[in-house]
Amino acid sequence: MDSYRFILSGGGTGGHIYPAVAIANELKKRYPDAEFLFVGAKDKMEMEKVPQAGYEIKGLWISGIQRKLTLKNLMFPFKLISSLLEARKIVKQFKPHVAIGTGGFASGPLLRMAESLGVPCVLQEQNSFAGITNKLLAGKAKKICVAYDGMERFFPKEKIVKTGNPIRTDLVDVKENKQEASNFFGLDGNKKTVLVLGGSLGARRINQLIEKELDFFAKQELQVLWQCGKLYHKEYKKYESGSVKVLAFVNRMDLAYAAADVIISRAGAGSVSELCLVGKPVIFIPSPNVAEDHQTQNAKALVAKDAAIMLREVELDAEFEKRFLGLMDSKETQDKLGENIKKMAMPKATEHIVDEIVKLLK
Repeated sequence: MDSYRFILSGGGTGGHIYPAVAIANELKKRYPDAEFLFVGAKDKMEMEKVPQAGYEIKGLWISGIQRKLTLKNLMFPFKLISSLLEARKIVKQFKPHVAIGTGGFASGPLLRMAESLGVPCVLQEQNSFAGITNKLLAGKAKKICVAYDGMERFFPKEKIVKTGNPIRTDLVDVKENKQEASNFFGLDGNKKTVLVLGGSLGARRINQLIEKELDFFAKQELQVLWQCGKLYHKEYKKYESGSVKVLAFVNRMDLAYAAADVIISRAGAGSVSELCLVGKPVIFIPSPNVAEDHQTQNAKALVAKDAAIMLREVELDAEFEKRFLGLMDSKETQDKLGENIKKMAMPKATEHIVDEIVKLLK
């Protein structure tokens, strides 16, 4: 039977959307005649990103609870009831064989209703500290695919399968050619390059740090490939020079990674999974402004295995130059971090997740 129906939900951020799309793509490869339907939150980025990836999506009137008291929180019970009723209707009409959730608000009502109607559910948790939606759904899920050890803190042990996180297919075969990659960005292949990644929108605190440290990098004769994000490009493009390249976003991440000798990055789940595959020394600066502080937890999981350096935002002014020099002055440390982070790579994550979904079809 090839005409299976799969319903997927994950959204709010690219970290939830991208894995859901990657899983759908792998399922489509195996079952070309299958039908797919995504369910997201009406005003979130999945409503734009999922159709761009070629899939149909339906929106629910749902949002999370705000951390501080606001009028929006008073609306939450109404939004939840509305979303549960709408999700039930969608599941009954679509009749999926399996429901897949990758986190985010909309996946809660959808998978809750799917499970109540007898549809087997699979969860995919990207972070080392589980999100609230997946924690609430775990009891009823058939399988929970995770990327880190120790997730039995959050989920029933017998349901956990360590698969890793889906990553972009163009990064699975990153070819290491520093000279060619450096030429692409207008950099010198014979000089050391620092790659700075703050996400597609950018990270204000990382950008402020790099602006402050440009003279320090110049004194070390280092080049900087600085992805500052589209929100900040106008502000920082004035620093563009022969040895500093300022980009809103990077279209060729494979070449950016190949050009880099050391990487400064946020610690979102997708970024961490990619950087494990790349296998270069990384300084993680986790965002403190995300749910459950999961970026700090992700970075700590690598630091515990001697696979990365972590600096909190509050430590940057006092510690950055000292820790950075300690890394750049020690080839041994660079090699050790690169080797250890590479050991944590799981390049076939998407295939392993889909293997678990396929088992439920039988």
